[in-house]
Amino acid sequence: MPFLHGFRRIIFEYQPLVDAILGALGIQDPERQEPLDSEESRLHVLGELLEKKAHSPFYQEGVSNALLKMAELGLTQAAAVLLRSGANLNFEDPVTYYTALHIAVLRNQPDMVELLVRHGADINRRDRIHESSPLDLASEEPERLPCLQRLLELGADVNAADKHGKTALLHALASSDGVQVHNTDNIRLLLEGGADVKATTKDGDTVFTCIIFLLGETVGGDKEEAQMINRFCFQVTQLLLAHGADPSECPAHESLTHICLKSFKLHFQLLRFLLESGAAYNCSLHGASCWSGFHIIFERLCSHPGCAEDESHADLLRKAETALDLMVTNSRRLQLPANFDIHPVGSLADKIQALHHSLRQLELRPPSLKHLCRVHIRLHLQPWPVDTKVKALPLPDRLKWFLLSEHSGG
Repeated sequence: MPFLHGFRRIIFEYQPLVDAILGALGIQDPERQEPLDSEESRLHVLGELLEKKAHSPFYQEGVSNALLKMAELGLTQAAAVLLRSGANLNFEDPVTYYTALHIAVLRNQPDMVELLVRHGADINRRDRIHESSPLDLASEEPERLPCLQRLLELGADVNAADKHGKTALLHALASSDGVQVHNTDNIRLLLEGGADVKATTKDGDTVFTCIIFLLGETVGGDKEEAQMINRFCFQVTQLLLAHGADPSECPAHESLTHICLKSFKLHFQLLRFLLESGAAYNCSLHGASCWSGFHIIFERLCSHPGCAEDESHADLLRKAETALDLMVTNSRRLQLPANFDIHPVGSLADKIQALHHSLRQLELRPPSLKHLCRVHIRLHLQPWPVDTKVKALPLPDRLKWFLLSEHSGG
């Protein structure tokens, strides 16, 4: 019946052989696999069946489809028998178009992954529907970490990208929601395996796109979930910066530093970590002419309609002072943006104006030896947490106080 295809071809052509193979192994329901009793004898029965059916029509399709079932169940010995008996490693599931290697990853069967690769399966093969490689699939779920590790050990290309420019690292980041899916270990393993932190999709998504999106999800949401998301974003940002990622690049909407500066009160801890880890407070590609942390913070201060009794405004001012001090201590020579003028209003306008004036004076005067020493020591103690390292120094308390970032806010 040569006109049959898809499901009907399975049913009328090679499904009977697949059923016979499963029956020989004692598998009645592939979705509910029971431990094989007397596996050696079952494999012997399987061998006899394959020898008997070797010349039947659609033999290779049958054993190849059965290999997909073995990959799903993790039955490596049965899979080895099928491979020796002619199963095709490139055979695709007629519904999902996944190969046995893709299915082994999806079902988290690392030993099956190794068996298939060592028998010649293309470790970087992409499926025809989603363009996903086995490494992409392994990166998307924390439960698949064993398969991810095995694929990297077997030589999978960690920086291979699909037609959209999406690498396994970007898959791992995009699949994380910070609440139910925490791909932190997958991301760490990919980075340790050489994943490129500068990878960018054709749509312009970077390694920070997912983090920026998740930070936006914390606004006005459930408090407990927001804490979980913030914790996840902090951990992943630590990993990315440790492997050379630049959070201050253009464009601004893809810059994690820019986003944290815009909402420095909400994302203060993450901003502090970025600055203490050496992140540029201006655009790292084009400087202050593109965007400047000083301008962003004062713009936020001047736009807050606070009063003297407003605790939220006072807290905003304290955090702004600390953030500004961190930026100052990142610079041997301060560079403020051009046209750096402000027009604060409200009861705290004088304090904001005084803060602005002090920065102007610091920019105009040659840097003092005291300032240069403070900058040099703090830069030497990077990365984060700098203040914790300062407190551990064998120095007088007064000198430690001078080196700490909090003292300016006091």
